[in-house]
Amino acid sequence: MNPSAETAAAGTVYDFTVKSIDGKDVKLSQYKGKKLLIVNTASECGYTPQYKELEELSKKYGDKVTVLGFPANNFGGQEPGSEKEIATFCEKNYGVTFPLFSKISVKGDDMAPLYKFLSDKSKNGAVSEAPSWNFCKYLVDENGHVVKFYPSKVTPLSAELVGDITK
Repeated sequence: MNPSAETAAAGTVYDFTVKSIDGKDVKLSQYKGKKLLIVNTASECGYTPQYKELEELSKKYGDKVTVLGFPANNFGGQEPGSEKEIATFCEKNYGVTFPLFSKISVKGDDMAPLYKFLSDKSKNGAVSEAPSWNFCKYLVDENGHVVKFYPSKVTPLSAELVGDITK
């Protein structure tokens, strides 16, 4: 049911099933028809305050885009907590209501299949950038195709990102 990196070359994020932060299988195909903003997150990073803007973006533009947060501990050990600790932190400190998923790896030998797809232009047809730090973002169109990568410094409410979501 969970595609391997080899079989995931079908071309959209809808081919993937991921684990929610509380351990349930989530088929990304359930988000068909909406843009997605897929973000690798961390609780102890200089960019962690972006959770606030991600939540604002989710509330303000929720009719156009769904924010999906993927906690990762790949950059300087900035996401050391368990799923329960991460969920509590995000809710308590930033009022996060957008979907969060189980902690994954977004680079290296143990990179999650979804991130192998997101960062490989030969698989996704659009971008070849892998996260270089926490809070990198991938914009996915209403048909599940990756359209753009944004580095950490591009904030969720930036004119560039909001413009791409609303066009």
